[in-house]
Amino acid sequence: MDKIERLLKKIRAKKLGVKKAMEELKLLPYEDIGFAKIDHHRKLRKGVPEVVFCPGKKPEHIALIMSKILRYTDTVLATRASPDIFKLVQGSIPDAIYFEDAGIVAVCRGKKARKRGRVLVVSAGSGDFRAAEEAAVVLELLGNRVDRLYDVGVAGLHRLISNKDKLSKANVIIVLAGMEGALASVVGGLTDKPVIAVPTSIGYGASFRGIAPLLTMLNCCAPGVTVVNIDNGFGAGYFAHLINK
Repeated sequence: MDKIERLLKKIRAKKLGVKKAMEELKLLPYEDIGFAKIDHHRKLRKGVPEVVFCPGKKPEHIALIMSKILRYTDTVLATRASPDIFKLVQGSIPDAIYFEDAGIVAVCRGKKARKRGRVLVVSAGSGDFRAAEEAAVVLELLGNRVDRLYDVGVAGLHRLISNKDKLSKANVIIVLAGMEGALASVVGGLTDKPVIAVPTSIGYGASFRGIAPLLTMLNCCAPGVTVVNIDNGFGAGYFAHLINK
């Protein structure tokens, strides 16, 4: 707080312009609550408030972190959240909502996010559903229009080809696939849109819990495809949002 007060004094004394002050503020305060240091300026720097990753955290800690974030912004998300975590969070934040398929707890107050251009979320199989919904729900909560095209993997390529018009309407495409992960390369070869590939941990033993599709996607021969980590639907959704906005 002392740093902020010093900046304000400089602005009032016309020793520091507002633009320069805003740049300095982006690097300033976080709130230290002992077990966590909450970055309240994440939205100022990145355009999106800090998102809480739930695994490894105590449910009561998650609820407190979310409550602290809501003091300075009207939106907060928590990913990889179980129903038990949601119940505890809802006890202290009654307007929290739970997207069970995506494993996301969210609080969205104030004006609804402005709808941006379309992002298409494509999954190879129905086993990729959880990661696909994580990506889709993150995108929707951040104000993007989302189309879903699920279970169109290369084992039945006609299912994708018959929906080719959806590829052309999207600004960005997210492709999720387990097994050998070939779908990302196929989609990348059919469109001029940026493709974000998400390897999933779905598959038999030799898929090594997502390592096989990860390597396939990293070696994709179609240009315009980038890759996030295994099962990282959140990372794909966030990146697609940055492109789409």
